[in-house]
Amino acid sequence: MCDADQDQSDRAIAAMARALGHPARLRILRLLARTPGCIGGDIVDAVGLAQSTVSEHLRILRDAGLIEGQIDPPRVCYSLAPGALDTLSALIEEFRPMCPESQLCITPKSDQG
Repeated sequence: MCDADQDQSDRAIAAMARALGHPARLRILRLLARTPGCIGGDIVDAVGLAQSTVSEHLRILRDAGLIEGQIDPPRVCYSLAPGALDTLSALIEEFRPMCPESQLCITPKSDQG
């Protein structure tokens, strides 16, 4: 992958990470995973936040490419974007320690000074 492609990929992953960095947005993603095609009003009821707050969270998730919305006037039905987390999953695999599972790869800090 060339530097420009890597930079674009890194920016997309960073946007996803920012979008995943709020508990309400994680609740929305879990809800959409369980009930694809959720209507905005159903999301508001399930999450328990104001309509305007939920709309902003949905916008952030959509801008990060994590969800998509299908307009079905007068409502919008939301769902997880297919393959949206593939890039993030690949990054996690890239950082996974390369050692046998039977060995402890990370040494905990000792409490001794």
